[in-house]
Parts: sequence; structure tokens; C-alpha cells
Amino acid sequence: MLGITRYNASFFHSGSLKAMFTLQHNHPLINRTTFALPATAAHYIELTDSADLPALCQLPEYDRRTVCWLGGGSNTLFTRDYPALVVHIATRGIRETHRAGGIVHMEAQAGEILHDFIQHTLALGLSGLENLSLIPGTVGACPVQNVGAYGVEVKDRIVSVQCFDLEAQNFITLTNAQCQFGYRESLFKQQGKRRYVITAVTFALDETFTPKTHYGDLAATLAAQHGSQAPTAAQVAQAIIRIRRSKLPDPAELGNAGSFYKNPVITAEHAARIQQQYPAMPSYPQADGSLKLAAGWLIDQCGLKGKQIGGAAVHDKQALVLVNKNHASAQDVQDLSDYVCQAVWEKFHIRLEPEPNLEPHWDEQPVQHPCAGDSNS
Repeated sequence: MLGITRYNASFFHSGSLKAMFTLQHNHPLINRTTFALPATAAHYIELTDSADLPALCQLPEYDRRTVCWLGGGSNTLFTRDYPALVVHIATRGIRETHRAGGIVHMEAQAGEILHDFIQHTLALGLSGLENLSLIPGTVGACPVQNVGAYGVEVKDRIVSVQCFDLEAQNFITLTNAQCQFGYRESLFKQQGKRRYVITAVTFALDETFTPKTHYGDLAATLAAQHGSQAPTAAQVAQAIIRIRRSKLPDPAELGNAGSFYKNPVITAEHAARIQQQYPAMPSYPQADGSLKLAAGWLIDQCGLKGKQIGGAAVHDKQALVLVNKNHASAQDVQDLSDYVCQAVWEKFHIRLEPEPNLEPHWDEQPVQHPCAGDSNS
């Protein structure tokens, strides 16, 4: 049965706090994740002011070990009902914090929708994030994954990340270097996982636009639309939006978590062996001599577009995306993902790593692959 309990934060925290929490019980989560798997949270709070975090942490329902901090839900799969507290980060606010030498620092609260924030900066005449247009999720989630697309990663533009430290119970600011960004990696996925709650992110944006259009089919799309004329940042964003919409399903119409797998990085020797059989295989050289491959291409070569297990399916246009085609269960998604990983391993001897976080997180198990001791080499 649904229930609601209201807490005045000042009851738990001395001082001038006047925030009011609305604690809901047995709250449905199906509309809180883009994959739309059925699940219920035992306790649920929508956080609209990060200043309330110290008081929230004093609630009897709060337990640092089990609390789930949820943003846009585009990278989270609930595998069953959540038997603890779920906090939805719904903070809003955008402001300029610094401007000098053609660089503008813009701070956005964690609950801001990333795509909407990017479009807002473009409307202000600022550039740097346009290649990330239409990536699902919130501003607060983007540093965790170090999201990227079309040759740009969000780390390239992050100045600092503001957080609440659950261990020390205070607010801190981490520099770009302290965030330890890597490919789809960060401090927040490693030793900082379940310690830091991201409250805001500050980005460095340009007043003068320098396009990055060499990646994938973006250059061809822009050439077809604008010929040899140099595109504006807004035109690059619109081209990317058009490309993504042509290939990727809208979560509002077909539940999905966006890219379901990381693009694997393999040795040059391994890549060369594959290219002997597949000369047209797309690959992207890395600084250390390794090559990044397109996970979607690998899955496509296995003939898995449209493959369905239960209510879950591989998208028929973009093999990198798994979709909730017909009231999928969490088990359907797991079984399909296992099937995809097995097929890619058998064909290419490459392990795929799923991107979404599984909740409850204490259910997480290491992904078992056919040759668990081997690497992508």
C-alpha cells in the first residue's frame, strides 16, 4: 500500500533548516528508469534541494550501504523491487560562474536534464557540448560514466564536480583531475562509488566555436546539409540529434537504456587478426597503441538485430541498444544480454561489458563470460 510521511528537516538538524521531506512508501519505479522495468521502492524521496542532504542522511530510513541515488534513470536497471530507500535527484538551476578569455564557466545542478542544459548553452552562444546532444540522463550522472559521443567526452569540458561526501557528511568540490576520468570511467564508479553524491557540475564552454565533426557519419551528414560551409555549433547539434533519432529508439516510446555496452578496447594485434577477415571493421586508435572497436558493429556482425528473448530485444536499427519491446522482465534483459555477450565472444573472442548499473546493488555479481580468465587480447 502506498504511504506518505512528511519530515521537517529541522527536526533532525539543529539550526535554521526549514526543508520538508516527503517520504513515500511502496513507490512505483517503472517511470523512474528509461528501460521501464516494473519495480517498487520500499521508501522514496524526491530531492529538490541539495542543501537538504545532511538532514536526509539522518532519516531512520537512510542507510548509506543500501540507499539508491537515482538521476534520470537512463543507466539503471532495477532487477527486482528495491527493499530500501531510493532518492531521486531532482534539483534544478543553471548559472554562469566565471567568464574570461573567451571561456565561460557554467554551473548546472545535478537534476538538470543534460540535453536540455546543452541546448540552453547553445542558445547563449556557447559551445563545447554540442556533440553530446540527445544523450539521455542528467547533468549529475554524466561525470559518473564520463559520457561521450562523436569524438567528445564530457571530461573535456568539466572544470569541477560539486559533491556531498556521505562519509565525512560535508560538501566538497573535486577538480577535473581529482575525478580520475577514463573511458566510461571516473572516481565515482571506483573508490568514490557510494561515497559521493554529485550535486552540481561546472563546465568550461567556448564563446568561439571550433567544430569537431570528424567522427562517424557526422561529417557526411553535415556535408549533405551545408556543403563546404562551416557549420555552427547549433547546426552540429541538430545534425547529431537527427542522426541519433534515426538510429536510436525514443525511451518514451520504446523502453531502453541507450548504449547497453561499452565499446571494447583491444590490442593492435587482436584487431589486425579480425581485420584480416573483416577489412571494413571500424576501429579507433588509442594513445597507448590499442584500438577501440564499435560494440554495435560487433553485435551486428553476429546477426543479432531484432533478436528477442521474452519481452527484451536487440533494437532492429542499432544493435548496441537493447529495448523493452513487450513488458520485459529483468530476467529477460539479463538472458538477452548474456546471449549477446556469448555470441560476440564466440565470434571475435572479445568480451562486452554492459554499461547499466544493476539495482539492488548488493545483488550485483561479476559478469561471467565463457573464458572468464582471458582478456581482450
